[in-house]
Amino acid sequence: MRKFEKISLEQFIKDTKLTEKEYNEITLPERATEQSAGYDFHILKDTTLKPSEIKKIPTAIKAKMNSDEVLMIYIRSSLGFKYNLRLCNQTGIIDSDYYNNENNEGHIFIAIQNEGKETITLKANDRFVQGIFIKYLTVDNEKEIINNRTGGIGSTN
Repeated sequence: MRKFEKISLEQFIKDTKLTEKEYNEITLPERATEQSAGYDFHILKDTTLKPSEIKKIPTAIKAKMNSDEVLMIYIRSSLGFKYNLRLCNQTGIIDSDYYNNENNEGHIFIAIQNEGKETITLKANDRFVQGIFIKYLTVDNEKEIINNRTGGIGSTN
């Protein structure tokens, strides 16, 4: 099963300092066309990035997927081409065991940097990144892995 969900209202308020009104206005990621590979994520509030500035942006979204899948996050092409916005980690990797982790419920955050020369403002509900679900393979001779994810971003070192 693969799907997007909102994080809980409690987690939303903790992570964003926004209100229940904004929580109720969250748009789940969606594809723009029938042939789109990526699910567009919408930004929660107006966000301004000055040249060279980095911002960590909460999405209020978590993703459930099969154990042999990963959600890869990319900046929307138009923002990269037109405004030189980049993800700080180039491609976000959301593992299936990130969903509902005990630290942040699997809340997906996006770190963006403005590498352009102009200040850019993304308006609330603008589409700003896209996520693509992909199946992955593992090697046949892999040793048994006994570690389980217990935390959020960076928890597996």
